[in-house]
Amino acid sequence: MAMAARRTDGMSGRVIQATRSLLTRAGRSRALSVGLIVATVLCTASALWLSSRLYEQRAAEQRRQDILAAARQSALNFTSLDYRRYDRDSANVLKGATGDFRKEFAAQTEELTELVAQNKSVSEGQVLDAGIVRSDERSARVLVVADSKVTNTAVPKGEARTYRLQLDLVHEGGRWLTSDVEFVG
Repeated sequence: MAMAARRTDGMSGRVIQATRSLLTRAGRSRALSVGLIVATVLCTASALWLSSRLYEQRAAEQRRQDILAAARQSALNFTSLDYRRYDRDSANVLKGATGDFRKEFAAQTEELTELVAQNKSVSEGQVLDAGIVRSDERSARVLVVADSKVTNTAVPKGEARTYRLQLDLVHEGGRWLTSDVEFVG
C-alpha cells in the first residue's frame, strides 16, 4: 500500500508539472498571438497613413502642374497675337479667362481688333519661366516671365519685349482659368 501511495503521489506530481507546462505554453502562445495581432494592426494603420500622405502629395503636385500649365498657356495666348488672325487669338485668350478679366477683355476686343489691324501688329510670345506665389484648392497666383518679338508698322524689323505678369487663377468647371492679369515690375 505504501507503494501505491508513492506511485500516485509521483504520478500526480508529473500531471501537475505537465499541466503547468501546458498552461505556460498556452499563455506564451496567447501572448504571441496578441502581439502579432497588435503588430499587424499597427503595420496596417501605418501603411494606410503613408498611402494617404502619398496620395495627398501626388494630388498637390498634380494641382501645381495644372496651375503652371494653365498660367503658361494664358500668358502665351496673351502675348501671341497676330492681326491676320486676331479673332482666333483673342478667342484663345477668352477660352482661358473668367470673371472680370474675361468681361474686360471681351469688351475691348472690337477696339483691339481695329488697333491691331491698323498697325499690322504681330506679337510672338514665349514663356521663359513661371512660379506659383500662392495656391489652394480653388485659387492661385502665378508670376510669369515672357518674351515677345513684336512687329508692327512702327517697328517693321521687330522689337524684343520682356513681360513680367502676375496672373490670378481660379478653379472652375474642372479647369484653371485666369481671373486677372497685371503687368508687374
